[in-house]
Amino acid sequence: MSLFFPRLGRRPALLGAAAGFVVVGLLLWWLLPLGEEPPSGTVTFSTGTRAGVYQQYGKLLQHEFHEDMPGLDVRLLTSAGSQENVRRVATGQADFTIAAADAVETYDLSDDNPGATRLRGVARLYDDYVQLVVPRDSPVKSVADLRGRRVSTGPPGSGVRLIADRVLKAAGLDPAKDVSSRSYGIDTGPEQLREHGIDAFFWSGGLPTQGLQKLASTFAFRFLPIDTALVAKLHAQGGATRYYRATNMPESAYPGLQNGTAVPTIAVSNLLMTRTDVDPRLTEWVTRTVIDSRDRIGATVHSAQLVDLRTAIYTDPLPLQEGARRYYRSMKP
Repeated sequence: MSLFFPRLGRRPALLGAAAGFVVVGLLLWWLLPLGEEPPSGTVTFSTGTRAGVYQQYGKLLQHEFHEDMPGLDVRLLTSAGSQENVRRVATGQADFTIAAADAVETYDLSDDNPGATRLRGVARLYDDYVQLVVPRDSPVKSVADLRGRRVSTGPPGSGVRLIADRVLKAAGLDPAKDVSSRSYGIDTGPEQLREHGIDAFFWSGGLPTQGLQKLASTFAFRFLPIDTALVAKLHAQGGATRYYRATNMPESAYPGLQNGTAVPTIAVSNLLMTRTDVDPRLTEWVTRTVIDSRDRIGATVHSAQLVDLRTAIYTDPLPLQEGARRYYRSMKP
């Protein structure tokens, strides 16, 4: 049995195609924020040190921004990390950045904080984990055992430096007197550890961090625990330490390195941030791209997989920027 389909004339076929284009056009209009043309111009994005997650994530976001906003020139700036990033955005040296919540709070509470009241949140991204590294054969078993040793506490202006100094104090050590402090970042610290230039290395970053993955392929090391008793002493310092959360670095973070066990440590959330004077329409588009690109970026930067629409709005201690608020409201069911 054969089926017969009537042949469409030229005019009905053209009308059908035109209707299809109209439907597609309306769909695209609906999907784009406010049905507007993408923002254009030039913005600066402060990232982090080479081999760190901030810089890796920033580069991938730059590509995603270009895909969604072809007329927007996003210029990336390397930095020492969270502290420098916060100050850059607050003072207008950068328009967007990523910074840890404790660094944001520390800047706000400091006496030297120009522009602090203009800072606004865009999205909560992922958590940084404190990773305190020593050679596998090191006699050091705890943070307190670092007394008298050469310890990299991160570059000045980094979020690592904030956390490292506070952790050392919680363990009863004076960072300026009881350890021989070094200022290496994730780009240089691992090599210094491998060459025995330092005895321990503090890092705070997403899991896994590329610089430590690379080190693991040529050098045997392990992580020192930061247990709950030490976290309690850390919280007793007050101020921005309230943003440190006791957690465990999962054994899957660095397969084959942790001997199948989780490591007690602390975590702090990272925020994408901007200022009140940055165009809200631009911020709305930026927020949308960050959320929509999660899976694509997450295929390369594992931490990005943790970006979630349900938690992105919690940018404490910063209120949401108007453009970000518009985006989240538009996504309510």
